[in-house]
Amino acid sequence: MKPHDIETFFATLAQANAQPQTELAFSSVFELLVAVLLSAQATDVSVNKATRTLFARAPTPARMLALGQTALEQHIKTIGLFRSKTRHVLQTCAILLHEHGGQVPRTREALETLPGVGRKTANVVLNVAFGEPTMPVDTHVLRLCNRTGLAPGKTPLEVERKLLAVVPSAYAVHAHHWLILHGRYICKARTPQCAKCAVSGVCGYKLKAQALR
Repeated sequence: MKPHDIETFFATLAQANAQPQTELAFSSVFELLVAVLLSAQATDVSVNKATRTLFARAPTPARMLALGQTALEQHIKTIGLFRSKTRHVLQTCAILLHEHGGQVPRTREALETLPGVGRKTANVVLNVAFGEPTMPVDTHVLRLCNRTGLAPGKTPLEVERKLLAVVPSAYAVHAHHWLILHGRYICKARTPQCAKCAVSGVCGYKLKAQALR
């Protein structure tokens, strides 16, 4: 995708949704961290259903840790990989309490030392909680960036680096939200909604003409 098309791409998405937001429900940086950790290989809808009661009961690292394994598993048992996620959440809470005064750290290096927190999760926290222009790459973003020609790459890290290089600075903070939402609801994996796509004019999807029929 050429620079002019990239500008048009993001300007169009921004015009339609000037302040895109994550669809995960949270009321603190800690709750955001837990929600993103739980969202790996799970839908935001399923995570929100589980955390609605969980966060009401345990909104802080100390209270989450006090729940213990059995009670926490009961809250999130409807989410995939809930046993390993329970372990990671409790370990993360202990680290936050013992090493960070109960606060979520603001650096990528510190975030990525937390159990269950990889680069994508760290990027989400840095962006959503602290307003940094990071580019979390999930399956939706990876697919969309390759399909459209925006930032093609074989791995999430490759796509992330290309996005950081090509996304105009004016759109950097909200870029990954626009991409995730567009990939989730329009540029779907099996049935891309090209006829409904506001940016189809600058998209390089090879099968676009067929999808427009």
